[in-house]
Amino acid sequence: MSSRIRHAETSFFRKAPLDFLVGDTLEVSVRIPEGDKERIQVFSGRVIRKRGIGLAETFTVRRIVMGEGVERIFPMHSPRIAGVRVSSRGAVRRSKLYYLRGRIGKATRLRAVLGEIAADAAVAVPAPKAERTEEKPAAKKAPAKKK
Repeated sequence: MSSRIRHAETSFFRKAPLDFLVGDTLEVSVRIPEGDKERIQVFSGRVIRKRGIGLAETFTVRRIVMGEGVERIFPMHSPRIAGVRVSSRGAVRRSKLYYLRGRIGKATRLRAVLGEIAADAAVAVPAPKAERTEEKPAAKKAPAKKK
């Protein structure tokens, strides 16, 4: 990308960059114009892809609605995106999670990342102490009589 294009694009970039990774579960708030009013619609799902650079940068969010997979592609610097909230972080080793398209139900779960997001959601619960029980010695059985 030439420096002239990059310089021209910078004025259209988002002031506060969106901070999330592939594998995170997001709630994307999108402004929807209806006549002369605007409303905000929330699309929540897992990020399966990030691609592009500059103004062409996009991310894809996937969720399951009534047993059917729904994917939506959002431009990263779009003014229609009111905000993004990361609800959980997922530990993945790939940059594209296309393999989730073929999975349903519990097979779509990813390992959770323990950190600042997970620490807020998790509540420390002390492990129960093992109770000590005294076992009574087993009663000796009389030897079986031989016939």
